[in-house]
Amino acid sequence: MQMDFYEAIEKRRTIRVFKGPATEEQLKNIILAGTKAPSAMNKQPWEIIMVEEQGIIDQLAELKYELTSKSLPAGAMGPEEIKERALAQKNSFENASIVAVNNILEWEKSVWLCIENMSLAAVAEGLGSGIVLFWGDEKEEIEKILGLPEDYELTAVLKIGVPGEEPNTREKNPMGGRRPEFSWLHKNRFQK
Repeated sequence: MQMDFYEAIEKRRTIRVFKGPATEEQLKNIILAGTKAPSAMNKQPWEIIMVEEQGIIDQLAELKYELTSKSLPAGAMGPEEIKERALAQKNSFENASIVAVNNILEWEKSVWLCIENMSLAAVAEGLGSGIVLFWGDEKEEIEKILGLPEDYELTAVLKIGVPGEEPNTREKNPMGGRRPEFSWLHKNRFQK
């Protein structure tokens, strides 16, 4: 049974706990959906790596732990809460299929359309997903681990799999609720 497009948009949530990975067929369907995204000048600047080797997955998880440990604002939370959040980030790689989405340098914006298609396709497959970002030294280390050529960079890592948690509703997101519908819409010019 096909899922309605608007239903997929409404159901898409970030998943951080997984019970199991996607099947190879599901993963290929999701990746193929990603590559159907539009891109500037039809450049299709994405290169996608299915990461199956556990050692590499463990390295990605550890680098996310390190990045989160040093990136969270210490004034906003105590050291124990920072450690807890960093550990949750690390643990979110468990039981998921891992996909690294990369772009030709300076073509990152088009690749985000591919990532959104993949996130929605995961929902249509009955799966959940989470987007993981890296920057700085950790991003450079991952690019080396994945063997990216110099003219490519990591855009994001997607975790895809069978959800092992009930996602937050849009209204109960711990980072804040959604803006009221159409509060972001302007006509002709930006208006405060």
